[in-house]
Amino acid sequence: MNSIKDTAKKLALGYKGEDFPLFDNTLTLPDKAEIISVLRDLQSLFFPAYFASTKISDAEEFAEELTSTIYYKLKKQIDRAFSTYKGEHKSTGEILEHFISELPAIHSLLIKDIYATLSGDPAASSKEEIVFCYPGFYAIFVYRVAHLLYLEGVPFVPRIMSEHAHSQTGIDINPGATIGEYFFIDHGTGIVIGETTVIGNRVKIYQGVTLGALSPRKGQSLSGIKRHPTVCDDVTIYSGASILGGETVIGAGSVIGGNSFITESVDGGSRVSVKKPEHIVKNKGNKE
Repeated sequence: MNSIKDTAKKLALGYKGEDFPLFDNTLTLPDKAEIISVLRDLQSLFFPAYFASTKISDAEEFAEELTSTIYYKLKKQIDRAFSTYKGEHKSTGEILEHFISELPAIHSLLIKDIYATLSGDPAASSKEEIVFCYPGFYAIFVYRVAHLLYLEGVPFVPRIMSEHAHSQTGIDINPGATIGEYFFIDHGTGIVIGETTVIGNRVKIYQGVTLGALSPRKGQSLSGIKRHPTVCDDVTIYSGASILGGETVIGAGSVIGGNSFITESVDGGSRVSVKKPEHIVKNKGNKE
């Protein structure tokens, strides 16, 4: 068919017309499936009673073997990620030594997140349910792992992890965000937390919240600039709220009501709410 031949010729020309590779047999990228496999291994490492595929007789031996597996899986994927990276960077070995050494600290943070979830959600029947079932906790787990690799300057891999969590939970946490202890996400669907967001300790966030940039119109010129808000300790943000801008600070102990739209800083201890909308109810028998 002429249309097939003509289309193929146009696409082949299009492959050559950009300044980044579209058709390149030498391009080596990380394997997404393998990175998702690493996340599953990390779940098993942190919470073996829930996610380990076999019965465990010796905890230390189990942790050592699985940590070694994670190390070598990640090494291959990080090497692949750096194969297309032009800038200076640490060696993969140096990155992984630090990553592996920080896993106990990540585990401790996740335990605190479990307690925050149990304390904040009256519908949570147990810590076991949170670990095994809660999408908000899964998104936090993936964020804490991805953030560590983000800080090490690893390309591709942190984003693959966070976008996997996004696709599974509807919660979009950029791996560059900074999030403190005892973080609680309730329900979670539709939450967006931007790259330069800073969140303190004991913060609670409900579904549909956006912690975003005030304006993305300048695109790459804003890269590296703080463009997302700071949320201080002990803040609660209810569903549908949008808090925007790199200079916007939500003071400690504040409560942000549902559907609030905030682009300026709020003092600590504030209560922000939206004026109650007027409801117009028309009964079936009304004549107008």
